[in-house]
Amino acid sequence: MTHHPGLLRTAPLQGETTSSLICRVAGRYGMEAKVLRSCWQWRNYPPGHDGGGARADAEVLLNAAGRQLLAGLCGVEEDVLARALPSWGQEDAKLSAGKNGVPAAAWRTGGAVAGPVAFGCRLCAARRTGRAVRVVRYAPRWERVCVRHGRWLLDADADQPLEYLDVRGVPEVAAAQRRWTGVARRAVRAGVEPERVFALANAVVARWWEQALHWEREAVWPRRLHQVAGGNAGTELEQWRIVGRDAVVFPEVVAVADALLDPAMAELAWRASGGMRPRARGGDDPLCHRLGERVDRDWLGPLAATDYGGPLSGWRNAIVSARRGSGPPGWRDDPWHLKREQQPATMAGQLRVMAAEAQAGGSGTRWRATVSAEHRFHITRLLDEAREELAQLRGARSGTTAEVARELLERLSQSAELIDRAVLHTAAAAVVAGVALEEVAQWSRLPAEELSQILAAGRSED
Repeated sequence: MTHHPGLLRTAPLQGETTSSLICRVAGRYGMEAKVLRSCWQWRNYPPGHDGGGARADAEVLLNAAGRQLLAGLCGVEEDVLARALPSWGQEDAKLSAGKNGVPAAAWRTGGAVAGPVAFGCRLCAARRTGRAVRVVRYAPRWERVCVRHGRWLLDADADQPLEYLDVRGVPEVAAAQRRWTGVARRAVRAGVEPERVFALANAVVARWWEQALHWEREAVWPRRLHQVAGGNAGTELEQWRIVGRDAVVFPEVVAVADALLDPAMAELAWRASGGMRPRARGGDDPLCHRLGERVDRDWLGPLAATDYGGPLSGWRNAIVSARRGSGPPGWRDDPWHLKREQQPATMAGQLRVMAAEAQAGGSGTRWRATVSAEHRFHITRLLDEAREELAQLRGARSGTTAEVARELLERLSQSAELIDRAVLHTAAAAVVAGVALEEVAQWSRLPAEELSQILAAGRSED
């Protein structure tokens, strides 16, 4: 293609993906993006969704000649593009195999290049460029509100058609984004990366979000969810709970992040643990009570206090462990360490599971499709409580033989009872879903007849 540099200038938007810019350049020249992309030699194929279709978060890496070509097509200097495009300058091993001077490119997903990728606001793009075109840009989850137009900008990696949610009816979401700036500054002063504080707070609140289906007194989140769903989520409540979660819980995420940075909260965690004389915490845990107040839910304290094994428990345990000096220093003493299994599922991941469940069909083919959310949560809670009991057994012990034996046996017995209950609830869920009783009995290491009697007794009690 013959090209005259600077013929039609297309300036990059801050944080934009290189792939998004190429699409906008193609639009400026009145051609399809795939036609313009033929100017580069491609080393692989564009990423797509499982069900087909191109991914909006697809990213492009260019070699030196490829970057020079794009700069010419844009009519913009390379240093300007380098400041605006996070992926600019990143190369790939596949690109080095190309001949010198040949513009080459490789496809990647944006999340693997420079972090979370979201849609941009088309109205803001129109103000900047004169055209209401789709823009895809890198944006952390605490910068997803377009305050000017009242939009929550959604992740671009999910296989769903929406680019944004209308949050004009929930002004507390935009207010939380403004508040986050101060929280981030507090984190820096405390010597913690704001990203880690946000990640932990988000995990804590996302866990509450899953439990909130069974909170009779929760009224704020349902109102917000219906609002961002256009007034009523209707029969698509499950999908809206996935798509709308991050926007709906954002004010609470910022409030929890602010609270966990407060030294007074760490002091409450220390006192609630018994200090140097450990004691089991109960439903009257002052830390959880105070945290409930910080998110305007005075009733939340007892529910949060009895939720063992979650990210909030990890934060608390790290605070207490560091003060006691009960073990070698490491990530267990880092209150901001978030375990992989505690990271909340992304919107894209949840939608993939939901689509797989819908396609599978038939009783018993998919766990989440046949076992209710309440039953799954109950099993998880039993396992978390057992894990919490066993976690209390770490470290050396001193005292009389009777004292140490009593503590160990009591906690081991309690853990065993919780695990036994989890086994029976899991077995019951599997049998109800259509799994053969003989197979369930074999997996749970119980005689089939005995398991049948136990499950029958449980059903009659229910």
